Amino acid sequence: MSDNEFPRTSGAKRAGPDEYVFDLAKVNHLKGGPDYSTAAGSVIEGDRMMVALMRMPAGTGAEAHSHPNEQWIYVLEGTLKGTISSHAVEAKAGSVLYVPSNQVHMLKATPEHDVVFFTAKDTSHSIHGIKVT
Repeated sequence: MSDNEFPRTSGAKRAGPDEYVFDLAKVNHLKGGPDYSTAAGSVIEGDRMMVALMRMPAGTGAEAHSHPNEQWIYVLEGTLKGTISSHAVEAKAGSVLYVPSNQVHMLKATPEHDVVFFTAKDTSHSIHGIKVT
C-alpha cells in the first residue's frame, strides 16, 4: 500500500496494510452515481484499482454519464440494457461489459428483475462519473 490512506470515493473503504479479505455485505453502502444512477453497494479501493458490488432495482438505472477511468462490469443477476459510445448493449447474468475511459454510456436494469453486478475501475478517478447534461 502507498502512503495515500484516503479513498478517491468519499465513504469508500480504503484497503490498509495487511488487509486482504473484505466482507462486501458489511463494508459500506454508497450510491454508484449520486446524481444520475440508482445503483448502490459496497466500494473498496486499493492503490491502483477499486472494486464494487452494486445492486440496481428493476426498471431503473444510470443516466448518460462518463468518467476518465475505464470500467469492467460483470453481471451476476438480471439483465442490463443501454448504450456505450452510442452502441446498443444487452448484458445478461454471466456477461462482462467494458466501458472505455471518457465514453458516454447509460445502463438500466430491465423491468423484470433487479441487477446485481461486480465492477472494477482504475483509481485515476472515483467510482462516480460525470452526468451528461
